[in-house]
Amino acid sequence: MPSLGGGGAERAMLNLAGGLLDAGFRVDLLLANATGPYLPQVAAQVRIIDLARGRVLTCLPGLVRYLRAHRPQVFLSTPFRANIVVLLARMLARSPVRVFVREAATLSETLRTLPPWGAWKAVTLARLIYPRADGIIAVSEGVASDLQALLRLNPRLLKVINNPVVTRDLLAMADAALEHPWFHSGALPVILGVGRLAPQKDFDTLIKSFALVRRQLECRLMILGEGPERQALQQLVAELGLGEAVALPGFVPNPFPYMRQARLLVLSSRHEGLPNVLIQAMALGTAVIATDCPSGPAEILDQGNFGPLVAIGDTDAMAAAMVSLLTCPPSAASKMRLMERAANYHVDRILQDYLRFFFPPAWTSSHPILETAKPHPCWDGKT
Repeated sequence: MPSLGGGGAERAMLNLAGGLLDAGFRVDLLLANATGPYLPQVAAQVRIIDLARGRVLTCLPGLVRYLRAHRPQVFLSTPFRANIVVLLARMLARSPVRVFVREAATLSETLRTLPPWGAWKAVTLARLIYPRADGIIAVSEGVASDLQALLRLNPRLLKVINNPVVTRDLLAMADAALEHPWFHSGALPVILGVGRLAPQKDFDTLIKSFALVRRQLECRLMILGEGPERQALQQLVAELGLGEAVALPGFVPNPFPYMRQARLLVLSSRHEGLPNVLIQAMALGTAVIATDCPSGPAEILDQGNFGPLVAIGDTDAMAAAMVSLLTCPPSAASKMRLMERAANYHVDRILQDYLRFFFPPAWTSSHPILETAKPHPCWDGKT
């Protein structure tokens, strides 16, 4: 990975690393830069290898040296640019390592941010290089369909494996004390947004929708995250006269107490892969609203059966959904239903999907680790 910045992909990979450790595997974590707010959360048993490069593309020589020296049995990479570099490194190292690449975003949407020439080069290179992977993992059906259409992949290489979002630690972390005055007993209900302050997350729409809600109900909006859009969002809040009702505290290493105590969580994104924050909030029994963006929300919410889906950028529909959930909070049974749905994304379940994809049937049939998620004496501990 490039680094351990505070995004959903990084947290998902840390969760997977923890699951692999619990299953008796040894895990190396290779980073282009060993920086980021999640670095302190890496398990002590994980060996961090800092390639100390400013850009992923410049990591190629270090990756070749690593593959030759350490000879792992499986290498998992993410995101797109890292995937290309890792596959090139295996070719140059002439390593027998099984390489799996993971796509956590809707690639066609990501490529829209590039100049046309840059997007064409990326697609052309991926069509040449991606088929050399032992497997390609898409985090949602939408991401898989997009990859298949864009890169013309062999369907046998491609597998949908959802993010390992729900962990044993999540509930414990959600129990941490929350001192913010907005969450004291008797305070106004809080609507929560979580994510990088970037155009993709479209927090503009969330703030504008919240302004409409405030015309009907007393409530507050808090958006956890940091990014390049901070100044523009703060200006929008001021223009709408919401200064006392909207808070942007920045990145929070442990957002789970906020999720648990918020009245509802809103995902306003223009595009995603499989938004972890929706699943995390559901695991804590918190009501959710999401845009019907590519990809992930409709799959998580089962086409709206577990929470409202609204059109991208539709402030009126988003405001109406927020008013509905604020005036009619979910029952205890509804909260339990959300938690049961989120259990589909538990790390123990997702880990089994990864292991079955990593190793061929002949291997899985002779190693009980895939059934018990416990160490096995025949396994030498390398990944």
